[in-house]
This record gives sequence, structure tokens and C-alpha cells, in this order.
Amino acid sequence: MKSRRGLQTVLAMAAVLLWGTAVRCGAQFAAPDANASSAASIPQSALLQPDVLNRLLLLKSAEKPLILQVGSRLFFAEAHIPGAVFSGPGSQAAGLQLLQIKVAGLKRDRPIVIYCGCCPWDRCPNLGPAYKLLRTLGFTNVKALYLANNFGDDWVNKGYAVEEGL
Repeated sequence: MKSRRGLQTVLAMAAVLLWGTAVRCGAQFAAPDANASSAASIPQSALLQPDVLNRLLLLKSAEKPLILQVGSRLFFAEAHIPGAVFSGPGSQAAGLQLLQIKVAGLKRDRPIVIYCGCCPWDRCPNLGPAYKLLRTLGFTNVKALYLANNFGDDWVNKGYAVEEGL
């Protein structure tokens, strides 16, 4: 595992590279609209704070939620929450299709936490569509991890555990 400072540097470089690609290609980081495409469309009651999820993951006896990363595959490969499953960028049709495949066959009351962390919460294009899809599919226990700034600032820099790779 890379040092935390090394990981922060890699994440920052990846963000710059991805931003350039997104600007050129109109990729998954396109500006969200104010409706279901925005993380702000997720109800406050469905938000989960990072410290709460971290404490839950540290408990040995608690049932762990299914954690789905609904953002960039590159960011997932660099660092993700231990046990998280890459489920495709929620702002893209292919990402939503992959998300639907990942949850197929699950009980509709299964605890699920989705997160992205690609950018500040109010600009994230991935969480709103992913949350809406899961609710439309009938999942009743869906929470969105509230990362106000990004995954690096709000998870990695706080010293919470991460895994690398796909």
C-alpha cells in the first residue's frame, strides 16, 4: 500500500487527468442539472456521514451494508472503501446498466451505501441518477455517503481505511 501522502498525490494527478479528459469528451463529469442528475436531489434522510460509515465498518458484529462506488473506475482503482464494489458511473447509461446488474437478485431491503467522491457534493453527476435508479428498482434501504468535497479530503485524509486496485 502506498503512503497516504503518495496516495493523495496520485489522486490529485488522476483528478487533473480526468478533468482534462472530461472537458474534451463531455464525459461523466458534465455539469449536472438540478433534478435527478444532482446529488442535491437525494433527500437529507438518505445521507450518511463518513464517520458513521467508518464506525459501522469497524464493528465486527454488525451486518455490513453493500457499498457501491458509482463514480470513476480510475478513482476506484486508485483507492476505494474496503469491500466496495465498482458499479459504474451513475451519470452514464452504461454505468446505470452495470449498477442494475450488480444489484440484481438482492433483497429489496438490503442495506446499500452508494458513494462517488469525484468532486464536491453539489457538482457530483453520479449520485443522483444512481440513487434514483435504486429507489425505482424498489430498494428501500439506500444511503448516499455524503462526501462534501471529494473522496480524498473526506475519507482518505481522515485516515479511514482504503483498498487499491480493481
